[in-house]
Amino acid sequence: MELRRGGVGSQAGARRMDGDSRDGGGGCKDAGSEDYENLPTSASLSTHMTAGAMAGILEHSVMYPVDSVKTRMQSLNPDPKAHYTSVYGALKKIIRTEGFWRPLRGLNVMMMGAGPAHAMYFACYENMKRTLNAVFHHQGNSHLANGIAGSMATLLHDAVMNPAEVVKQRMQMYNSPHRSALSCIRTVWGTEGLGAFYRSYTTQLTMNIPFQSIHFITYEFLQEQINPYRGYNPQSHIISGGLAGALAAAATTPLDVCKTLLNTQENMALNLANISGRLSGMANAFRTVYQLNGLPGYFKGVQARVIYQMPSTAISWSVYEFFKYFLTKHKLESRTPY
Repeated sequence: MELRRGGVGSQAGARRMDGDSRDGGGGCKDAGSEDYENLPTSASLSTHMTAGAMAGILEHSVMYPVDSVKTRMQSLNPDPKAHYTSVYGALKKIIRTEGFWRPLRGLNVMMMGAGPAHAMYFACYENMKRTLNAVFHHQGNSHLANGIAGSMATLLHDAVMNPAEVVKQRMQMYNSPHRSALSCIRTVWGTEGLGAFYRSYTTQLTMNIPFQSIHFITYEFLQEQINPYRGYNPQSHIISGGLAGALAAAATTPLDVCKTLLNTQENMALNLANISGRLSGMANAFRTVYQLNGLPGYFKGVQARVIYQMPSTAISWSVYEFFKYFLTKHKLESRTPY
């Protein structure tokens, strides 16, 4: 499903728009593909950042209610009124007992973080991937380059998103005392200090670096299989993004459970584990999860996590690739005489 401009739109042109210089198909061009001769070998930094910001905001907005359920299902010692057996059942119960808008509490702070975080995330990934492929002298895509680029992009992404994660997860918990993002920020800052917003940062990186490495490697691998010319193809971006997100989510669920515990500092769970004060550090979080729930505790909320990440990454990649295609095409048309 290639989008075309007038009678143009050859796969060779689409490949150049995506930054892929492989010839494919014997290097033949469709008639009229000369219109694309001046297309840059890759989209501009501003294009990557704008497309990334749109992808992040839409991804988190659409999937936020499921994310709220995931946070609650990862609770190590939930309130009896907050026991859930399925994502759908949890959403119904939350809406019925706590109000229609309850699953969306904290969405505003997540959107404020997701825009700049994903802008830097995709811009860093695209530029690092291109640079590393050149360093490795690889023809096409290097899985090692994709994995390293995804890891580097995660450092920037999480530096922005970690404070937003802390606030939104505290607002998502059952019986949360925080009614607004601003009140939550003030309370956490006043009682726990600035460090509370980054208490789970190393844990977040420990989780997200393998997550994003698996995610990007899988996405690029699937793109090579079902979209070898690397043109703009919505179906391939949705399928590749969804499968990549599901695999990465399932593999890193134990780390996500530990991150949620560090972010929420769940009082009832910490009391049961005889922990006074604040829990910090990945090793302590792993020990606490095992102490309270054993091995099954590491996979609490795995269903909700996969259900959240699969459409989430599908939305993110399809929106990102669309805006990257649209903005690059618009820049080309604005400087091409008719």
